[in-house]
Amino acid sequence: MQQFELGARPRADTGTGASRRLRKSGRLPGIIYGAQQQAQLISLVHDEVLHQLEHEAFYSHILSLTVGDKTERVVLKDLQRHPYKPSLIHIDFLRIKEDEKLTMRVPLHFSNEAKSVGVKSGGGMVSHIMTELEVSCLPKDLPEFIEVDLLEVDVGETVQLGDLTLPDGVEHGGDPAQPVATIHVPRVVEAESGAAAEVTGDAATGEAAQGD
Repeated sequence: MQQFELGARPRADTGTGASRRLRKSGRLPGIIYGAQQQAQLISLVHDEVLHQLEHEAFYSHILSLTVGDKTERVVLKDLQRHPYKPSLIHIDFLRIKEDEKLTMRVPLHFSNEAKSVGVKSGGGMVSHIMTELEVSCLPKDLPEFIEVDLLEVDVGETVQLGDLTLPDGVEHGGDPAQPVATIHVPRVVEAESGAAAEVTGDAATGEAAQGD
């Protein structure tokens, strides 16, 4: 499993002005909280965090965060991005306790799309209705992703939450009937089929008229 390590500094200044000065200096304001401990204000190197965020696993992994001489195990809980610039505004980390369950959103990975019955034999297209799933589990059971196997899914069929196989110790509170992915006939094909039927119908009408 991929490991992520971050270094941070404690900070004392609060408020919009202090945060703006931090960002101008290339640092990202943040906070650590949870595990029945006092919240701690921190700052991190902005570009290092931005680089880590390029990894999908960063969003759902347990991270090692070192502040001074103390290293804590945390998860990413909230992230504020600039509305139009490729930069970050603020980051929140949640401390974990090994005996307390976490609630996290983990990505869905869709496997066997090209090999699925509906695509390979039926000429269908896959639509991803969900791309992540909120799960609850102990830190040791936190999955990197949840697999959605589409191998046996045919055209017109839908994979629902209740069809997913979750790792041991992992559960979700969603509706089992909630759709996750579906395989459908491409609209172009549907349109062509409708046009062909229309032409056939017109031809039949013409033949009937000639017979009269």
